[in-house]
Amino acid sequence: MVVRMKLTCPAPAKLNLFLHVVGRRPDGYHLLQTLFRFIDLQDTLHFESRNDGEVHRTNSVEGVPEEHDLCVRAARLLQAETGCTMGVDIAIEKRIPMGGGLGGGSSDAATTLIALNRLWSLGLSRERLMQLGLKLGADVPVFVFGENAFAEGVGEELQACALPEAWYVVLFPPAHVPTAKIFTHPELTRDSVSITMRALSMPQTKLRNDLQPVACKLYPEVARHIDSLSNYGKAVMTGSGACVFAEFASRSQAEAVLGQLPEDMRGVVAQGLMKHPLHDWVSD
Repeated sequence: MVVRMKLTCPAPAKLNLFLHVVGRRPDGYHLLQTLFRFIDLQDTLHFESRNDGEVHRTNSVEGVPEEHDLCVRAARLLQAETGCTMGVDIAIEKRIPMGGGLGGGSSDAATTLIALNRLWSLGLSRERLMQLGLKLGADVPVFVFGENAFAEGVGEELQACALPEAWYVVLFPPAHVPTAKIFTHPELTRDSVSITMRALSMPQTKLRNDLQPVACKLYPEVARHIDSLSNYGKAVMTGSGACVFAEFASRSQAEAVLGQLPEDMRGVVAQGLMKHPLHDWVSD
């Protein structure tokens, strides 16, 4: 009898507590500095091993064909890099809004790498999985890294950063903000002054996103959500948008604020995580 092993794993969202664009490489990629924070808003992924080498997503995800899904691509990349002959069925429960700057697709891909490394008994190190993750997208490595992190380069140069307990109101404006449209906009700031980790404790370095002014200009709903949330705290866009957030000291504070926002504004209260839930699944 063939035994099909199963795993169910979380894939948490991330916030960019700040995001500075400090330059541009000759190949056109922008050089960034950002502070990644994981939050407990998460997708849930279900994996069931196959012995025939086939990789399939077993449920539909709106707007994402199976062949383009980062989870499917991550599984096939692992097969190609290791020669593994096992396969997998993947089911994805989406809770993280897509295209909102919360890193849902990248997190799903990282969880797939971590889970299949265990399910298929591959034994790859964290560094190797991060290298593979970078082939899938610039935000994938931080989820494999598994700790809140100060990031540089295109987002792949990571230093662990201990962050205090915090709660966030995260809003989901009804706008899809294409990343390329923001990064190619002529008004984008591309010369922010580089900072060091030591400077993170200085208030002026915190909670600014250089992509935010362009996104607000192009997408009025993003600006409206930031304006409303700004009545209660410092509201910032995450990633290239469209989602925005503000930080609070307690769950009750955050829930009170969410309850006072206009009824047409969708969002959640999320707790900041100290590390990725699957951090200890990978050997350094």
